[in-house]
Amino acid sequence: MVLGSVGFMFGTGGGALIAKTMGEGKTDRARNLFSLIVYTSVVCGIVLAVLGLVLLRPVAAALGATGQLLEDSVTYGRVILLAVPAYVLQYEFQCLFATAEKPSLGLYVTIAAGLTNIVLDALFVAVFSLGLPGAAGATALSQCVGGILPLIYFARPNSSRLRLGRTVFDRRVLGRACVNGSSELMSNISMSVVSMLYNVQLLKYAGEDGVAAYGVLMYVSLVFQAVFIGYSVGTAPVVSYHYGAGGTEELKGLRRKSMVLIGAFAVVMFAAAFLLGTPLALIFVGYDQGLLGLTEHAFSIFSFSFLFSGFAIFGSSFFTALNDGLTSAAISFLRTLVFQIAAVLILPVFLEVDGIWVSTVAAEVMAVLVTLLFLRGKQKRYQY
Repeated sequence: MVLGSVGFMFGTGGGALIAKTMGEGKTDRARNLFSLIVYTSVVCGIVLAVLGLVLLRPVAAALGATGQLLEDSVTYGRVILLAVPAYVLQYEFQCLFATAEKPSLGLYVTIAAGLTNIVLDALFVAVFSLGLPGAAGATALSQCVGGILPLIYFARPNSSRLRLGRTVFDRRVLGRACVNGSSELMSNISMSVVSMLYNVQLLKYAGEDGVAAYGVLMYVSLVFQAVFIGYSVGTAPVVSYHYGAGGTEELKGLRRKSMVLIGAFAVVMFAAAFLLGTPLALIFVGYDQGLLGLTEHAFSIFSFSFLFSGFAIFGSSFFTALNDGLTSAAISFLRTLVFQIAAVLILPVFLEVDGIWVSTVAAEVMAVLVTLLFLRGKQKRYQY
């Protein structure tokens, strides 16, 4: 996830810069920026793969893996790490396809990569009995499909406005792209840190059942949050383009309509999570009545977070699209790390295990307030 977030950082931060440049009418410059960002991400992927291969065993051992678990971790990791450059590209191109005005191709590539993983898993593990290396190989090859197919598409003449070609190294451009996309990198890193803290608190207040219930909530949350993330990523290039073109009326319309749509999505997501809490809990943990009851109760509280999370997600993406990476990173940093950590450490002291479920809701509410303050405070500057 962290390695993929590097590609997401280049994709969102670089995509906003590219779309803004296209909005300014500088198509050739946009293609140069596109090529620079893609080539740089490939180099970063290779460096990360080499570092991963070198540090794999000591890091796995430091995390507590011993004996057969350590050997299996190294075996799986060595295969997966070979595909890291393609993995980085896969995340990056999901954003850049939208920038190139070809979002449907991004969907097709994602489906192709997923089907490749499913088919090869069955072939390598069930048919050829390759075991762990086979499972790793299936995943690695699916990542190659997701990363290399788009690379081939953009390297050849195509119907989009972007194409890979010659470029010139520009440190300042790369720095701007990284800063602009830092919020997305921060979000992915913060999720890992916060998840570990939530698990520690759940073990303390609810035991292993609490950790299991939290796992179910996270699976559902990933699916539901994908609606907000997908909309935000899809609209970002449009925001960047109109910002570059000086279309203030278009920006105002996009912001206003997006807030209405996000609000509608939020109500639907909340209702779905609230009403489907019991059926989903039955699917995942129906084998244990105690765990089932805990998970149902957690759903009844956690579902309220969907009323608020979409606004902060969109707000962060909106400022990334405006090439204001610092504001975007501030929203993301506060939402995914500061507010979450503060809430999960403080609220359980007063509400015990319920405080953990309420923590996510409280953090999202605070994130929405911060987002609204930033949107209000930056309105004159960006004329949206």
